[in-house]
This record gives sequence, C-alpha cells and structure tokens, in this order.
Amino acid sequence: MTQTQRILVTGATGTVGRQVVAELLDRGHEVRALTRDAAKASFPAGVEVVEGDLTEPDGLAPALEGVTGLHLITFGGAAFSPLETGPRILELARSAGVRRVTVLHGGGPTPLEDAVRDDDGVDRTVLMPVEFMANALDWADGIVAAGEVREPFVDRLSAMVHEGDIGAVAAVALTQEGHDGQEYVITGPEVLTVGDKVSTIAAAVGREIALTELTEDEAVATWRAAGLPEDVVGFLLRAYGDTPEVGRTVSGVVEKVTGRPARTFAQWAAEHADAFRGQS
Repeated sequence: MTQTQRILVTGATGTVGRQVVAELLDRGHEVRALTRDAAKASFPAGVEVVEGDLTEPDGLAPALEGVTGLHLITFGGAAFSPLETGPRILELARSAGVRRVTVLHGGGPTPLEDAVRDDDGVDRTVLMPVEFMANALDWADGIVAAGEVREPFVDRLSAMVHEGDIGAVAAVALTQEGHDGQEYVITGPEVLTVGDKVSTIAAAVGREIALTELTEDEAVATWRAAGLPEDVVGFLLRAYGDTPEVGRTVSGVVEKVTGRPARTFAQWAAEHADAFRGQS
C-alpha cells in the first residue's frame, strides 16, 4: 500500500487534470488543485483548491509547500500560450521538496516540457497520450439533432485512450518509484476506425447513427466555420489524413504501469451515453 502523499495538480480543471485529481483521490492521496480562479472551479470533496498562475511562478511557492509530487501542463495564462517558466517552476519545486514531476505532452516540443526532461533534480515522467476518447463528444450535437456524424477520413485508425487511464498513469508516476526518465505513450487497448466508434456509440445509446464522410475541402470549411485557427486546421489534416504510427498502435502502457487493462471505447461510450442522448 502506497503511503499517503500530497500532490499538486496544475491544469486541474482540464480533461486530463480532472482525471489526475480523481485517480489520486481514489488511491487515498491528498490533492491540491491549482486554478487561476478558485471561485469558478468545482472539485470533489476533499480537494484543496489554491489559486495560482503558471505564467507567474514566484506566486506558486505557497502551493508547493508540503507537496511531494507535481503534475504540470505545458500551456498557461488566459491565452494558453506555451509556458517559458519551466526552469523557475522546477527550481521552486525542488526547493519545496517535490520528488516527482509528471508533464502532459502538448503535442510537440515546448519549453516547459524541455525543462522537465533536462532536470535531473527530480524524478520526471512525460505523459504522451494519443487521441482522447473524449474527443468523440464533439459529435454529440450532430447525433442528438440529426442522428448523424460527419467526418473526413473515416477509415483512419486510432488507438484512442480513455482520459481516466491518462490520469491513472499519472497518479502512479507521481506516487510510486520506478518512473523517472520515462516517456509513456498512453493508448487504449484497441485500434478503431471512425465507423467503429460511431457503431459503438450507437450501441451505447440504443439508436441508429449515420456516418457521412466529408471530403477534405468540406472538412476544412467545417473547421474554419467553427472558428478553428489555421494551424489547428493544418494539424487535423495531418493527424487525420495520415495518422502517425504511434497514434494507431496499442502501446500496453496502461496495463504495464497501473496493473490493469486499459479501458475500452465501449466502456467510455456507456459512461457518456447521456451526452449523445441530449440528457447532459
């Protein structure tokens, strides 16, 4: 049984951050959640909420007091710009006695992640999840309104990961020995096409869902109409049109690190079925 530890989670209101918080609580640890506006944040009972901003690291010293583990994200501030403050954050963490750090990979090289990789004063682990299962929630409005999913590249393959499993890997790396220097590619247990995902959601909600394949031009027009910036549009074209091997290969990391199998998309769809029924 792992001894109870206190962990500071940054990005705690995000898709992954919330799961890191939940997993740590489930494992009996104390959680301190960092947020820029505590009044707007909602967390489970027992979570200590502290205000702070990763773009202003000198204000983080009180939040780091008594903490043994630190979960970091690579973007911060109101504009979610890449953080340049990694070295100072890590300096403060070492001074406070932090022993372990995890950082959520931001999709490419970032100054904060580089700082974590280069710091040998703490045990550090890079979390590199592939496509989140939660991305399928983008289909909820179309399913509720028209019983339809409209996507390009419907035969693309994805080893998409349950966000709870990202949180579980983080929780283990933050509280147990043996993960220093690791770069964990975190995937689900299976490789799925878009059609597989749509069929799985249809089974979870008990209704037929049509899948309409968009052309590349139609997809670009849709993304632009939704307000996505051009760099994001370009990223989606690359990721969906020519998915890297790492994104479509099961890694086995979840079971290796946590001791239990990764959760399936069918489990995720059942958990979120109400969203696709328009009931949440």
